[in-house]
Amino acid sequence: MTGKQNPQFIPALGYHWLTPFYDLIAQFTVREQTIKRALIRQADFQGGQKVLDIGCGTGTLALWSQQACPDLAVYGLDADQKMLAKAKAKAKALGARAEIAYQQGTSDQLPYRTGSFEQVFSSLFFHHLDRPQKEATSKEIFRVLQPGGRLLVLDWGKAANLLMRALFLPVQLVDGFASTKDNIAGRLPDIFSLAGFDKITITETFSTLFGTVTLYSALKPDAEKVPPPR
Repeated sequence: MTGKQNPQFIPALGYHWLTPFYDLIAQFTVREQTIKRALIRQADFQGGQKVLDIGCGTGTLALWSQQACPDLAVYGLDADQKMLAKAKAKAKALGARAEIAYQQGTSDQLPYRTGSFEQVFSSLFFHHLDRPQKEATSKEIFRVLQPGGRLLVLDWGKAANLLMRALFLPVQLVDGFASTKDNIAGRLPDIFSLAGFDKITITETFSTLFGTVTLYSALKPDAEKVPPPR
């Protein structure tokens, strides 16, 4: 993942020096409680499920997911070791009921076996990826999901109005116009479809200080419906 200061990834706020402030900024600018709780409600986690948070950052969504369903087996992946260190410290400080399996890695080469998870989700991550990386990541998510598994993505989407479009410009200036153009054009469903997902829907949209956040849901078809590899 190409970044300004590291050839492998873009830091969560565009620059590594902003990483310590990520949780505070997310809390007050993107309605973190509202959008992430919405994803958790949509997920409707069941005990015993194995789930993966891609681009987990400081681990807030992974931790809240585990709190919502204590019997959940939660995995978190991020390319930024500093973010993962904060995630582990947060889980320890807040007394996570079970260990969250954090791992460093990239989304376009997931270090998990095919069919490992019932659900995969991400929050404000896809807009850091350029188009080839978005496509590769979607295909990898499809691979590690079990047949019938669900993908839930919270990310910047097509602006609800001109104000939301204008508010999104600072995000594009920080994270890049190339990586965010598919988001603002509303093309994430097309990318998910190319990876093999169906029943792709927009379940909710949220107006924030930096633009419109969209919650996408998609399903991996049951085994008998998955097309044979080409």
